[in-house]
Amino acid sequence: MEGTDMDRLRIVLADDHPMFREGLVSALQSIPEFEIVGEAADGEEAVKLAEALQPDVILMDVSMPGRNGIEATREITGVSPHIGILVLTMFDDDASVFSAMRAGARGYMLKGAHKEEIVRAIRVVANGEAIFSAAIARKMMFYFDSVVSKPANHPLFPKLTEREREVLEWIARGCGNGEIARKLGLTLKTVRNHVSNILNKLQVADRAQAILLAREAGLGAE
Repeated sequence: MEGTDMDRLRIVLADDHPMFREGLVSALQSIPEFEIVGEAADGEEAVKLAEALQPDVILMDVSMPGRNGIEATREITGVSPHIGILVLTMFDDDASVFSAMRAGARGYMLKGAHKEEIVRAIRVVANGEAIFSAAIARKMMFYFDSVVSKPANHPLFPKLTEREREVLEWIARGCGNGEIARKLGLTLKTVRNHVSNILNKLQVADRAQAILLAREAGLGAE
C-alpha cells in the first residue's frame, strides 16, 4: 500500500523565497511517500499551519520576515512536540545551529544539500530521530571538543571580540545604545559601531534577533 494517504508523510514547507519553495515542492512530490500539505512564507504562518494541519515534518528556514524560523520552531515544538522540525537554511553559524537545537529542531541541513540528503533527513526526522548535514556535524564536534579542552568560559560566539560580547550582554538585558555607552564609558557612535558589528557577525537582521540569540546562550541573566 505504499503511497496511500494512510502512510504518507505530511510535510509543510516554511521559507520566504517562493522560487525555492517551488523547487522543493517539485523535488519532494516525486517521492511517493511524501505529501506537501502546506506552504508558509514566514514564521507566523508556519505556526498557524502547524496547528491547523498537524504535519509530520516541517522544513523550516531560519531567516524569515516577522517571526523567524527559530522562534516558530520553539512555539511549534512547545505545543506539538510530535511534529518534527527540520531546519533547511543558508546559515551555518554556531548561533543559528545551537539556537535551532535549543528550540527543539530535530535536524539541521544546508540548502546546498542534495535531494537525496534532504529526503533521507525528512525520513529520519519523521521517525523521531535527529540528523545534521556533514558540515554541521563537524561544526558541532569541533565546538564540543573545544568546550571540553578549554575553560568553561569559552565563548559561545567566538567571532565576537571581548568588547562586542560585553555590549551583547547589555543588549540582552534590554539596554539601549545610550545606556550601554554610559555603563561602558564609550561614545554613542562607538556603541552603534559595536552593535552593527554584532548583528553582522551573528548574521541576524535586527536587535530583537540578537537579543533572542544572546538570551538563548545564557546572556542577559541578572
